[in-house]
Amino acid sequence: MSASSTQAGRPNRQLGLAVFSGFFGSVLEFYDFFLYATASALVFNQVFFPELDPVVGTIASFGTLAAGYFARPLGGIIFGHFGDKLGRKRMLVWTMSLMAGASIVIGLLPGAAQIGVAAPLLLTFFRVVQGIALGGEWAGSALISAEHATSRRGLWASFTQAGAPSGSVLSTAMLALVSALTTQEQFLAWGWRIPFLFSVVLLAGGLIIRSKVHETPIFLAAVKEAPKRRFPLGDVLRYEWRPLLLVLGVSIAGSVCSAVLTTFVLAFATGHGFERQTVLNVLLLSSFITALFMLFYGSLSDRFGRRPVMIAGTIGLIIMSFVLFPAIGSGSVLALAIVLPVNQAVVHAALAGPQPAMVTEQFSTVSRFTGASVSYQLAGIFGGLTPLVFASVLQANGGSTTLPLSIIMSVTCVVALFCLLALKETSQKSLSDSSPAVEHSAAVPDTTQAPA
Repeated sequence: MSASSTQAGRPNRQLGLAVFSGFFGSVLEFYDFFLYATASALVFNQVFFPELDPVVGTIASFGTLAAGYFARPLGGIIFGHFGDKLGRKRMLVWTMSLMAGASIVIGLLPGAAQIGVAAPLLLTFFRVVQGIALGGEWAGSALISAEHATSRRGLWASFTQAGAPSGSVLSTAMLALVSALTTQEQFLAWGWRIPFLFSVVLLAGGLIIRSKVHETPIFLAAVKEAPKRRFPLGDVLRYEWRPLLLVLGVSIAGSVCSAVLTTFVLAFATGHGFERQTVLNVLLLSSFITALFMLFYGSLSDRFGRRPVMIAGTIGLIIMSFVLFPAIGSGSVLALAIVLPVNQAVVHAALAGPQPAMVTEQFSTVSRFTGASVSYQLAGIFGGLTPLVFASVLQANGGSTTLPLSIIMSVTCVVALFCLLALKETSQKSLSDSSPAVEHSAAVPDTTQAPA
């Protein structure tokens, strides 16, 4: 094989490694993140808040869940800053290690019966560590796939997004398996810890894969050509504040709907008489289908554009928000098995699938990690508050109506719809375009030379 053919083959190999690394890293991060979310709905209220009323304990458990979401923007700022200055790959090794390490510690953490109030405090601390890690992972994984790709960015970047429901599938499957093999007492005593400790296996595999991925050529070229930026977040706020706000508006809807469909739905369904195992099984199937649909919609956005696909998904979510809760509240297993996959896979995936490519295309290379991370992770705060707010609303009205929940969910989607209409179509945009900050520097006249 000639040297030229060898060089030609390397980009394709690196693209494959980058996509797989992004997907696997996203699986690990969201496996741990959703594992905590599921456990907060089913386990933590009894293990870490046993002295509270069951409803109040669930709300307190959701409160620790929200702490992780509040930490995500901090992680986005930290890892985005260094990811734009030092490179994408280095930061992704750190995010993966932090997330898995925190999950392993949670799996070993004693409950309130053993160490009292220290148990929920430590639980909250390591949830914050998880949030910081996820704050840098999502954007970094999307970037490293999109920046290695020379075409079909929508498809390749959507593998990062598909890692989220895949991680949910894996976490739900692990919990369902342990739940099926243990009694209720055994599950609460030690069974729930096994899925958390499984993170060590995923971490080992993820670090091996990630070590083989090179830094993206687009980033390396941008670092050489662009003037050194001391504070990428400052550039985003000064030159790219408009896409930052519009992406934030779109991402809020995605985050809120995701929290409803993966976390709150567990507590809501079990509270309406469904068996825990039944809900986990339906969620498992629904999440698996969602991962496939995200890839489909990501590919579709390469052909028809990001905006049309995401707008269609947003309109679908507005409609389905008024169907979801009454259908589950009917107590019908068939209704649950239909409405949850339709909401997750057919509708929400249309908004979420093209999102990684759309978000990365809104920002310039020298501030892309920061812009993508901060906009997406600020939206995560709303997702973190969703189960807590929804549970509190239901408690306040005694569960007499779910209409307020549908209204909250649909309003976030209406905001996203207007933001999508305001955003430019970017599916044909080159990721090597100069940043506004660089163009601004270049526009400053050179006064050291005499006019011609």
